[in-house]
Amino acid sequence: MSKGKKAKHIKEIEIDDEEVKQEVETSEIEDEDSESEKDSDKLKELELEIGNLKDKLLRKAAEFENYKRRTENDQLSLLTYAAESFIKKLLPVVDDFERSLEHINDAQDIDAIKNGLKLIYEKFMKVLEEQGVKKIEAVGKVFDVDFHEALLQRADDSVEPNTVLEEIEKGFKYKDKVIRHSKVIVSEDVSGPSGENETQEEN
Repeated sequence: MSKGKKAKHIKEIEIDDEEVKQEVETSEIEDEDSESEKDSDKLKELELEIGNLKDKLLRKAAEFENYKRRTENDQLSLLTYAAESFIKKLLPVVDDFERSLEHINDAQDIDAIKNGLKLIYEKFMKVLEEQGVKKIEAVGKVFDVDFHEALLQRADDSVEPNTVLEEIEKGFKYKDKVIRHSKVIVSEDVSGPSGENETQEEN
């Protein structure tokens, strides 16, 4: 091969190498651009997802605040009007009392007045019992500090010592809780003091 042809051949190889380099560089740039676009798309997707999650979180927080406010209002209303149903049950008793008072001056039969008052009282006690309020049984029972409050002691040979003889004021329980102790008179133990006196006399 002549020098001229050889040089031309070398030049062509160099040109081919340059074209290959350019193609490689162009391919690399295109790959980088493609990767950059993918990253950009991925970033946009993530930003969109974060935005959606933030919206959901804000909505849930708002819903919870609304629920909390409603619950607090319901509780406040419940406390404020807790006795409403009980009061409604008492109103018919009040009506009966008012009707009785309106006609009491015109009534000629005392027994009829007594029976009317008794019916109203029984109706009232039934309403209380429906709410869990009951009278404490006292008279004839053994004195119990959990239910009774002794105001006086009185000697009585017909019953055992510490027996409730008389009820001054009725006691009541609300369900299992004593809300007012019965104020009572209790039989005293007469054997104690007499026994002591006998001992003193012997000495």
